[in-house]
Amino acid sequence: MRGKSSARLKVVGIILVLIVVLIGIAIGLAPRREIVTSIEISAPPDRVWAILTDTKRYAEWNPEIAALNGQLVPGRVLENRQGYGDEQQVFWPTVLVVDPNRELRWAGRMWAPRLFDVEHYFLLSSVGERGTRFTQGENFRGVALWFFDVNQLMPGFNAMNVALKSRAEHE
Repeated sequence: MRGKSSARLKVVGIILVLIVVLIGIAIGLAPRREIVTSIEISAPPDRVWAILTDTKRYAEWNPEIAALNGQLVPGRVLENRQGYGDEQQVFWPTVLVVDPNRELRWAGRMWAPRLFDVEHYFLLSSVGERGTRFTQGENFRGVALWFFDVNQLMPGFNAMNVALKSRAEHE
């Protein structure tokens, strides 16, 4: 009896080691993706930046981010409410970069590291004397990318870009 029990423990141990190895391989081979959108805005970068960082007013104009609560300070955690109504999802990213009139960047993850990690960024650059090129993008990494097409997020990014342009040009 003792021999069968010992053999079972060895088999269970081998199976557990194989599972851990397979998980490690999956994490190591986790895909990476990036999506990038951009728009030219007929307003200077400081005006675009003021709207982008006035997070308390997002619900007035932003079709993508319903609320962004917290301080835009590197190291701080934000409450990011994406979408509206029943479709709303809440994320808790950490602010990475706040470079006024140039860059805002945060990163977060869903559930566990390397499952679905994201780094979202907004870049502003001067165009001509009074214009701004606004670029919004997101870098993705994780096992979930084998099952999720990040390109389906593009319409939301583009809608936010257009709404920001409208707000900056007509405010």
